[in-house]
Amino acid sequence: MSEGRILKPLERGGALGRTLLGITAAMVTLGTIFVASASEGEAAAAGTSVFAIMVRDVAYLALGVVAFYLAARVRLDRLVKSAPALIYVGVGLLVAVRLVGTSSNGGTRWLNLKVIQLQPSELFKLFTILFVAWLIERHHHELGDGRRLLALGWPILVGGLLVAAEPDLGTASVVFCLALVMLWTVGLPRRFFVTVGVAGIAGFVAFMKIKPYSAQRLTAFLHPNANLLTSGYQLFQSKIGLGAGGLTGLGLGHSREKYGLLPNAHTDFIFTVIGEELGLVGTLCVLALFVAFLVTAVRIAQRSAHGTHRLIVVGITAWIMVEAIINVASVVGWWAVTGVPLPFFSYGGTALIAELFAVGLLYNVAHDRSRAPDLVVVDSSARGRAHRPSRPMGPPPRARVAPAPRRTTPSRRAPTARSRRPHAPAPRRYRPEG
Repeated sequence: MSEGRILKPLERGGALGRTLLGITAAMVTLGTIFVASASEGEAAAAGTSVFAIMVRDVAYLALGVVAFYLAARVRLDRLVKSAPALIYVGVGLLVAVRLVGTSSNGGTRWLNLKVIQLQPSELFKLFTILFVAWLIERHHHELGDGRRLLALGWPILVGGLLVAAEPDLGTASVVFCLALVMLWTVGLPRRFFVTVGVAGIAGFVAFMKIKPYSAQRLTAFLHPNANLLTSGYQLFQSKIGLGAGGLTGLGLGHSREKYGLLPNAHTDFIFTVIGEELGLVGTLCVLALFVAFLVTAVRIAQRSAHGTHRLIVVGITAWIMVEAIINVASVVGWWAVTGVPLPFFSYGGTALIAELFAVGLLYNVAHDRSRAPDLVVVDSSARGRAHRPSRPMGPPPRARVAPAPRRTTPSRRAPTARSRRPHAPAPRRYRPEG
């Protein structure tokens, strides 16, 4: 294969790849069905066909399948090398959102490209994973210095702040979380995470002072019955829908909350509609699919012999699982409602395309046979010791066992002719006569 080619032949036959495809296909199929069901009330209120939103979702799904195909065939080394250019493109798109973006529901997050409503923040998650993998691969010996890490990783910081200013604190927190998980995997010093935690708490306190209403929405889950008509309304209706579903649900398509009672039923709160229509059994099946996705991704990482590719798997796995945990926790009232979608289920064109591209990368790594050593972040403190990565997903190195020394035993064979050779006689001492 020529070194200049970007795509390689699509490999088939791996058991992990087939399992990953089956799990993803099940989630995407269920997601399409429940987008059609949850959007019925909104489509009817808009005076369009009840399947209008589902048709757009299917169109995005078709683009996502193309993205999966390209990601499954792309040469991973070429993709990682292009990560700096991709992260700059992502920052540029986020700047364009600030300048000419489309607003909806109090946020400016989209670019109207006529054919598609592009949401750059969803692409920025993928670009962040690739950029951090490239950063660790090329500069792992410099990342122990906090100032050097900030100088090299400034696009992630700038991009995350631009996403937070849209405002979209949920997506911004996911972006920073992905970068931190990947850096923790390669053994970044603990003092860096302590510093980030202190800075995050200080930033949140400042945000609460600047925008008290937004802060009230973020903390509404702590006192859900205090503001039922304002900041706590969505959570209150979500709990009603989940409780109405009971064990087996009201039946597919029979949700009552989607008819104007629960805002964003087909996006942020689609898990509520699943629980209302399929009950506890349906919600547990959805959670089981995410657990199966996690187990499959972990096995892909464990079998990968390339350190950088394993980091990409870590980042993608963290992306899907963190968003799933935040969405489900916010829907049931265990976390703040931050607008984080449920991967593969919630309606969102750019999100679905980016997620299927990420699954294509997992499929690519599952069939990749290249090898590269694991990466270690070197601490730049006075002692200058290397922090070994915790390797939560990598295969343990094989220990070399020294061969046991051979035991020598005295020979019991009969003496040979050479061994029977008489020894030289001892010299006689001179004795004078007489």
